[in-house]
Amino acid sequence: MSVSDGDKAPDFSMAASFGRTVSLAGQRGKPFVLYFYPKADTPGCTREACAFEESLPRFGDIAVIGVSPDAMAPIEKFAKKHNLTFPLAADPDHDVATAYGVWVEKSMYGRTYMGIERSTFLIDAKGRIARAWRKVKVDGHAAEVMAAAAALT
Repeated sequence: MSVSDGDKAPDFSMAASFGRTVSLAGQRGKPFVLYFYPKADTPGCTREACAFEESLPRFGDIAVIGVSPDAMAPIEKFAKKHNLTFPLAADPDHDVATAYGVWVEKSMYGRTYMGIERSTFLIDAKGRIARAWRKVKVDGHAAEVMAAAAALT
């Protein structure tokens, strides 16, 4: 399954960093960003998370939620190390990633494996996908998402 612009956002509820829980229902009535990253504290994921963190003041009331297949311990270590204040959620069973169509077969050095396709979803106040970015390139991405989010407010 995969979701596209205009689709209803798949429901989710996940444990997030520092005792928080994030859910679609908890965000109802306000737009937010849900982004999926492959692995905590790797170079690309660190650049992406830090870019979102640096952009938070310009996002205003629009929440940012990061999701990875990692367990909570490495997620919280990553958040502390890089002073990430927005929620980072754990999806170790890949249920949410699968619902959003970002748990995919990947290939590296002739080996295939399942993993996260770096993706971001801007979800509007009605719980619909306002914009989806797939196969995200990290550089400049947070600014692009922020510009799209500004159009929702």
